[in-house]
Amino acid sequence: MLDADLAELYGVTTKRLNEQVKRNRNRFPEDFMFQLTEEEKIDVVANCDHLKRLRFSPNLPHAFTEHGAIMLASVLNSPIAVQASIHVVRAFVRLRQILASNADLARKLDTLEKKYDAQFKVVFEAIRQLMIPPETKRKKIGFLRDEEKK
Repeated sequence: MLDADLAELYGVTTKRLNEQVKRNRNRFPEDFMFQLTEEEKIDVVANCDHLKRLRFSPNLPHAFTEHGAIMLASVLNSPIAVQASIHVVRAFVRLRQILASNADLARKLDTLEKKYDAQFKVVFEAIRQLMIPPETKRKKIGFLRDEEKK
């Protein structure tokens, strides 16, 4: 997402958002945020009607990945950004609880497997396979620079 979109989402001005990014630059590595080139800006403005206001802006917009958008919520102090940070923390706490219960289930399976003979080995193996989360391939987010297109 572009800085202007996130500023609107978090209820701050784009200027304020970019000020906070500059003040907290170490929180935004390359995989969280990058700045569009002039050519990329022209392409985005041409393809996205809601960004027409950026056409004559002298500044090149910043683009944020999902990690960057979450990090922005932690550095901005608007009510919406604060609520977003709270939701992210709660999601991570819940994920940790799920993983802990999954580890507990694995320990119980080990105990049962040791207790019972080989006749249940297939059942235990099937349960273990169901406990493995599916792999998801992540697509690279953003625009390809000219040197990356080759």
